[in-house]
Parts: sequence; structure tokens; C-alpha cells
Amino acid sequence: MNKLALVFTLFLSIIFVSNSSAQKDPKAKTVLDAMSQKFQSMNGFTAEFDFVFQDEIGASDRQSGEIAVKGEQYRLKLPEQEIFNDGKTVWTYIQSDGYKEVTINDVSQMEGELTPSNIYRMYESGFDYKLVGEKQYQGKSVQVVELIATSSNSPFESVKLMIDKISKDLLGWEMYDGQGGMFSYTFKNLKQNANLPATYFAFDAKKYPGIEVIDLR
Repeated sequence: MNKLALVFTLFLSIIFVSNSSAQKDPKAKTVLDAMSQKFQSMNGFTAEFDFVFQDEIGASDRQSGEIAVKGEQYRLKLPEQEIFNDGKTVWTYIQSDGYKEVTINDVSQMEGELTPSNIYRMYESGFDYKLVGEKQYQGKSVQVVELIATSSNSPFESVKLMIDKISKDLLGWEMYDGQGGMFSYTFKNLKQNANLPATYFAFDAKKYPGIEVIDLR
């Protein structure tokens, strides 16, 4: 499984290395609350995204994909993989060199993991956070908020969120693993209030003749 698929399939445990210097900054909370409220007010969204992984020696891997999110539902399209989540079931579909496979899990099996839906509220428990400052990002003024968890059981030590200062949209984020590795995600062409039916987030195996089904529920 490639690095992007690994991060988005597991969506990273929301437990990062503790940092006693980062308390719950009230200025950061104001920004985070506004971002979360903006997401909750939308009737879903679609976007393209770029993913970059850079390791400790500076080597990088870049990929692009598409994402759709509506409430607790999401659908993630990658070059050789697609992830569907209808709020109850998660399907991970892989197609490569003529081989087709789908792995099925209950959403409950993914509890405690970071997803495209819960990233907007993950700061609400288990995290310290601080407002790092402002900068230009994708040609827009963003407020940068750093999240640092209060536990030490995860390979990721911090997350930086890039939040549009005016619209309060989350435009991207960076994750640091504490070993010199960095995962970054950047949204492009974000379209709000996308009219997406519930069926868009569910995988229909009947449409893929000959597919191997691995049901882990």
C-alpha cells in the first residue's frame, strides 16, 4: 500500500507526542471553532488535493486525488485506490494491472482514527493547540494552528492546519512524524454544498464483475 493510501486508510491515530509547552491557546480555539462551524454549516464539499510525503533525507513522493465529504460520509479517489465511507461501512477498493479487490470494514473498527470528516473537530479532545501565526498559502492569507496531543503513543508528533483567515475554510494541513518525515495535504478547487446522494459514498460490488471481496466485519 502506498504512503498516501496508508495515511488516508488508517487516517492516522489521533494521538500525538506530548508537548508541555503548548497549552490550549484561546486565540487558536477561536480559529478552530470557526473552522469547525464552517464545515458543519456546509452541505458537503468536493475538492481536488495534492499529497506530498518528504522523508528525513529530503526525498519526496507526490500524488494527487479527489475527495468528497458530507457529514460523516466521505469518498477518496487515488490513482489506484478508492475509499468509500457511508457513515456505517468503509470499503477500500484497489485496482492494479487488471486485479480488483475490495476490503470491507465497519466504521466502528476505525474508531480513534483521523478521517476527512473528523479532522474538523479532532482538536476538541486530547490535544493542546496554539496559534502559530499567519502566512500566505495558495495565494490567500491563512492562520496556522498547531495541534499537539497529550499522549505519546503515536508515530506523529504534530499537525499544522492552514485555515483561510476570511472564509475559515481548511485549505491544507501538515503532519510531522518526529523522525524527520512530513506528510502534507493541499486542497484545490474546493466546491461547497455539493449535491451528493448517499449512494455516492457506498461501494456497489455488482458494478465490478470478478472483484475479490474481503469482508472483515
